[in-house]
Amino acid sequence: MTVPAVHPAQTPAAGGAAAELRGVHIGFRSGRRLTPVVRGVDLRLRRGRVLALVGESGSGKSLTSLALIGLLPPGAEVTSGSVVLDGEDTGGFSARRWREVRGGRVAMVFQDPMAALNPGFAVGRQIAEPFRRRLGLGRREARERAVALMREVGIADAESRYGDHPHEFSGGMRQRAVIAMALALGPSVLLADEPTTALDVTVQAQILRLLARRQREADLATLLVSHDLGVVARVAQDVAVMYAGRIVERGPLDAVYTRPAHPYTLGLLEAVPDAEADGRLKPIKGVPPDPRRPPGGCAFHPRCPFATEVCREEDPPLAEDGDRAVACHHSAEVTAAQDTEEPR
Repeated sequence: MTVPAVHPAQTPAAGGAAAELRGVHIGFRSGRRLTPVVRGVDLRLRRGRVLALVGESGSGKSLTSLALIGLLPPGAEVTSGSVVLDGEDTGGFSARRWREVRGGRVAMVFQDPMAALNPGFAVGRQIAEPFRRRLGLGRREARERAVALMREVGIADAESRYGDHPHEFSGGMRQRAVIAMALALGPSVLLADEPTTALDVTVQAQILRLLARRQREADLATLLVSHDLGVVARVAQDVAVMYAGRIVERGPLDAVYTRPAHPYTLGLLEAVPDAEADGRLKPIKGVPPDPRRPPGGCAFHPRCPFATEVCREEDPPLAEDGDRAVACHHSAEVTAAQDTEEPR
């Protein structure tokens, strides 16, 4: 099994929870019909640490992160559970209250920087806008702060590039600008949804180093949404694995990566390409279930090499064991199989 290299130096002591999801369920409503897509998610984002949320496309990762910033798409709603920011339940937040919170206490870096930037306005002006609107600064002082922030995130010649538009920046520089916008007002929670997917490998590494540095300097509680286990290994200390709308495994990154207890986590790690390994890749067989027609029992059982009758009949709870948690009837067999390396 290929295990992406974990960087143990990036393991700060855990601070208090800056944000929490407590038993959150999210569904899409169409008329009288409600389709559940996120089921009973519990997550804690702790200051000074990066929690990675990983899984295949359609697993509910992005919806989970959007719930933390009150930006669920039309038709989606939190049907039960609570989203808590700095101890405050957001369930009663008005649209105005959410606008006050976004960018201030919680900020987000999206996958596509071109979608996050207004093509009709200069990048520097967009970075300066929060200083003017939220802090009431004058044009000159807002510009000075924006230029300083552009320098901090690694935009060269920040003063001269203040007036450039998004199309005049490279993809990596656009993402640096988006990160600057997210950090402008000093949030305590940073959400990063696939922030490097659209970038080449070299620029990806630069952006990851930037995010890691800023996260440490500002003691941010960070949620990194990604399908790339290599990216996760570079910056996260904790990981939660999501499948079919629920968390199936959670724990410290090094423990989960070196000793996965859920067959889905094991499958994800075994599917990581390794140029030095012999043999073919081991993709996970099958496809994720349709949320409109979920299978009975454990949602992963149609794809699982460890599945038995109990898996088809009963959905396992997320069982806590110290700092680890796993939702699997056969977690002991999963870990034992890694010792014997028996083919499944």
